[in-house]
Amino acid sequence: MIAKPSMSGSAKSGPSAFRAPRAVAAAVIGAGILALAGPSVVTPAFSQFKPDAMARAPLSFADIVDKVKPAVVSISVSGEQKVAKNEKGPPRSAPGAAPGLPDLPDDHPLSEFFKNLPKEFRGQPGAQKPVQGQGSGFVISPDGYVVTNNHVIEGAGKIQVSFDEQNKHDAELVGTDPRTDLALLKIKGDKSFPFLKFAEKPARVGDWVIAVGNPFGLGGTVTAGILSAMGRDIGSGPYDFIQIDAAVNRGNSGGPTFNLDGEVIGVNTAIYSPSGGNVGIAFAVPAKTAAEVVTQLKSTGSVSRGWLGVKIQNVDDDTAASIGLNGPRGAFVTEVTPNGPAVAGGLKPQDAILQVNGDKIADSRDLARKIAEYAPNTTVDVKVWRNNGEQSLKVKLGTFPSSKDELAKLEQSKPAPAGQMSLSQLGLTLMPARQGAGKDGGVVIAEVEAGSDAAQKGLKAGDIILEVQGQAVTSADEVMNGVKKAAELGRKAVLLHVKSADNKRFVAVQLKKS
Repeated sequence: MIAKPSMSGSAKSGPSAFRAPRAVAAAVIGAGILALAGPSVVTPAFSQFKPDAMARAPLSFADIVDKVKPAVVSISVSGEQKVAKNEKGPPRSAPGAAPGLPDLPDDHPLSEFFKNLPKEFRGQPGAQKPVQGQGSGFVISPDGYVVTNNHVIEGAGKIQVSFDEQNKHDAELVGTDPRTDLALLKIKGDKSFPFLKFAEKPARVGDWVIAVGNPFGLGGTVTAGILSAMGRDIGSGPYDFIQIDAAVNRGNSGGPTFNLDGEVIGVNTAIYSPSGGNVGIAFAVPAKTAAEVVTQLKSTGSVSRGWLGVKIQNVDDDTAASIGLNGPRGAFVTEVTPNGPAVAGGLKPQDAILQVNGDKIADSRDLARKIAEYAPNTTVDVKVWRNNGEQSLKVKLGTFPSSKDELAKLEQSKPAPAGQMSLSQLGLTLMPARQGAGKDGGVVIAEVEAGSDAAQKGLKAGDIILEVQGQAVTSADEVMNGVKKAAELGRKAVLLHVKSADNKRFVAVQLKKS
């Protein structure tokens, strides 16, 4: 555990020892000049602060960095992804980047050069291309659990973490939560590692913060600033983010932001940048949210949230007036997902949801957060405004869909293609063997969950499962039964005999914890 940092470098009380921060020092100098200009008494600017508060502004962050930096890691990933097609121009994999070429911001002097290269140098849309990525993370337990961003490791085939260039370790994916963009890794092996803890004490706007990460692949880099704002909505789901002004760039994703006690107050996730570089506005997942998500990921490999099954928007003044509600409050239901929990509970479009289990709903994001806090299958009391009056309904919540594709199918009321079966314990979706699969029979893999152990082991859509635990299979039900038997025997993985193109191999796929 990271010990509370020594403040031996902090300012001591007394006129001779005191060194004010730059802004305060400027105020003191200004006060001194005014005092010399006339007989009036001028109170120094720093006198309004308590001495212990000023002592929290260290002359150097070196002591804190020495204690926390050993637990911060650089993360490198490798895998494959499809070359995207930009309909308005040449194929590009990211803003300012030509597929397979450097990812440059639009204002970079070489950006136009790379974008205008002949297409044979840029790759073809839809083709698979090898990719490598870098990010940051930090260890949260002595046995090597590592927190990072989901977007850092998404689609990765191989993951490595390094404490320095000479100290690299292979890591495996434990679980991801795309909704908060968090992921949990486990360093392979039985070594003991330095680790950090999440801050329990709430941070305040104006607090000093320190960010450590791997910007642009440079390795452990330290920057400092203050906590700029709380409760930022960055258009990434219902969760709030904190804003900091410490320099954060590409590659810092997944790295920690610390307070002066060396505790993690946030996980760096995104930056606001018109140019692609740091402009002093970065966003991080708050420690409280990250700690709750990580606990679930460590336990089950995924995060279970309650799901209401509605599309909602804020109630503005005009909407409130149109439905007879006294002021803008609550969440306005615009659509109800077919066959979802809301339908069974009696919710309808044009309802304004005012309360859930007695808690008032401020707006649509507030409703989404509150519903997500409940476990699936929880029955909640929902108070709605309908037909110029309040009504109370009981709704049994469902489970929030695990992927955007699954959610889209539910919202569009499109059932899965006939014959397909989800095998979530293995991260696979199966379908009956296609015609012409050959004399070997088997069951075709329709989809492989990104980031799953199956994906890391190289399984992909179109591969055919021939045997499960040594038993031949010809249907998705038989695959399911084989997995159940393995789980009942206490197996941590299932042995699959798989055919890929003309090659056959055995693959042991880990069972997700349940």
